[in-house]
Amino acid sequence: MSFPWAAHYAPKHPVMRWMDERLPLPRLVYHAVGAGYPVPRNLNYFWNFGALAGAALLIQIVTGVILAMHYAASTSVAFDSTEHIMRDVNAGWLLRYAHANGASMFFIVVYLHIFRGLYYGSYKAPREMVWLLGVVIFLLMMATAFMGYVLPWGQMSFWGAQVITGFFSAIPLIGGPIHTWLLGGFAPDDATLNRFFSLHYLLPFIIAAVIILHIWALHIPGSNNPTGVDVKGPQDTVPFHPYYTAKDGFGLGLFLILFSLLLFFAPNALGHPDNYIPANPLSTPAHIVPEWYFLPFYAILKSFTGNFLGIDAKLWGVMAMFGAILLLFFLPWIDRSPIRSANYRPIYQKLFWLLVLDVLALGYLGQAEVTPTVVLLSQLCAGYYFTHFLILIPLISRIETPLPLPNSITEAVLGPPAAVAAASTAA
Repeated sequence: MSFPWAAHYAPKHPVMRWMDERLPLPRLVYHAVGAGYPVPRNLNYFWNFGALAGAALLIQIVTGVILAMHYAASTSVAFDSTEHIMRDVNAGWLLRYAHANGASMFFIVVYLHIFRGLYYGSYKAPREMVWLLGVVIFLLMMATAFMGYVLPWGQMSFWGAQVITGFFSAIPLIGGPIHTWLLGGFAPDDATLNRFFSLHYLLPFIIAAVIILHIWALHIPGSNNPTGVDVKGPQDTVPFHPYYTAKDGFGLGLFLILFSLLLFFAPNALGHPDNYIPANPLSTPAHIVPEWYFLPFYAILKSFTGNFLGIDAKLWGVMAMFGAILLLFFLPWIDRSPIRSANYRPIYQKLFWLLVLDVLALGYLGQAEVTPTVVLLSQLCAGYYFTHFLILIPLISRIETPLPLPNSITEAVLGPPAAVAAASTAA
């Protein structure tokens, strides 16, 4: 802990004192999320998304474990077992819809969490490891979600597995063996379903383990804040509990309301109707699309339509798709500006909102039918995405003139000391 003024935990109840001496879980909780963990006093509701992501993961694990008790990972019965869950298992429809829509809510929260980090510079020193572990969590989420989408074994599940795993075959030399290893054969079949089911069940627990590392890494430098100014003393902080547990509780309430509205009133709004048709290897869907949270990267993949420098268009698309995510790993070293918060970076702030619009446009283009106009727009948006990170960010880091920073978090909240003293005297 880098806050020497953090309160020392001393249990008062004899039972808690006995436990703390032998297994210091009470002390761990106290210093991790309790009154013993001081946080900046100016955190806004954008700092709720970490707690909401944890709640979404818990929903996924609980519903997923119960669904696994009724699911059969065999191509001959997988679709029927999914329908059995929906029709015959007590509250099975609720569990499946909660799991499917919980994945969407999880991604919504994580995307907002990522963009909050981009806006407030939470990837900058000394929080590089927090950011890197967050990107690892994002990659694990994408792998888990893809494998889960295959399990119902509907038309979109089968052809999604066929198309997405087929991208690996574009990699020279090792692509073919990787493709065969992923599928367990030369086409999606029983082996594919079994290994995807096993990994889909396992990966959420790995995500939970990486989240523990993520939180651990966060507790070393402490939380960033909207000003990006470092904490300078106890006057800049408040205890996490009860101030931010109450704030997170309010955010969790709103999250559950939105989740319930989606779950009970529009459970299939974010799904694809073709996935209610049993998988048929002999009938290709008219329009194959992944789940909505993959669409921006899918649009980047589709934007490459011709060979270039002797490299096949498919390989360019695969490299660009994975490169769009891997770029985030290097962001702490791409952006060399010493100022964290976009509130004090006028040029960066405008570019940030352009990036948001660009990603939203890529998401729309990812699900649009392929036409010359859609391809052209996808190429322009993909081009801006890479330009933003590889050219614009390093450039403005050097030329941008930031706005004046407050001297401390307390000054940003209460105003300059002279103004505070004058207000106190007047009161």
